[in-house]
Amino acid sequence: MLTIRRAHDRGHADHGWLTSHHSFSFAGYFDPAWMGWGKLRVLNEDRIAPGTGFGTHGHRDMEIVSYVLAGELAHRDSLGNGAVIAPGEVQRMSAGRGVRHSEFNHAADRHTHFLQIWIEPAQAGLEPGYEQKRFADLDKRGRLCLVASPDGAAGSVTIHADARLYAGLLDGAEVATLALDPARKAYVHLVRGRLAANGQPLAGGDAALLSGETGLTLTGGEDAEVLVFDLAP
Repeated sequence: MLTIRRAHDRGHADHGWLTSHHSFSFAGYFDPAWMGWGKLRVLNEDRIAPGTGFGTHGHRDMEIVSYVLAGELAHRDSLGNGAVIAPGEVQRMSAGRGVRHSEFNHAADRHTHFLQIWIEPAQAGLEPGYEQKRFADLDKRGRLCLVASPDGAAGSVTIHADARLYAGLLDGAEVATLALDPARKAYVHLVRGRLAANGQPLAGGDAALLSGETGLTLTGGEDAEVLVFDLAP
């Protein structure tokens, strides 16, 4: 089964310094029909205004992945990590038994555009942790590149969850495929551009939710950037 979730059907919040689109219920947006998909709990598309950001705040028992699309995101946490996340980089923070962090856009003249992703961990009370890696466009061109996995396979960041995250860039005649276990779930989020997921057309911000499927085929890309999640049910 494949279900389409259109970009305009997502939750939306405008805080002035931050605009956000919520694929699932989050903060002031609540829809009992959209509480998550498998172990994927949050997928927010955020834009942070210049010179602003999220002040220090806490998290527990969640695998948090940041995927920057434009601009830069400065990160600092209670583990002593301080880094800047740029487009092409994937950051994983394991909140575990508790961590505090801040995220800021220090640029004076441009927004930071990024995806904030929360995935439920395999167990609670883990040791908090942090990891960040760069994935070249060439590795994502015309294919699905593994960027996060439970075992750090193929140089991906390690998440403590039964989930795998792939990123791809598709244009023209390029085709990307992924074998799926029909007992699991998959989630396709089109970051930008256009493409078709198993023949169903998607535009930027749209998503395809799959269950009971044995495979995913992405075709018809038009300057498309896509994320694909393989998830425990």
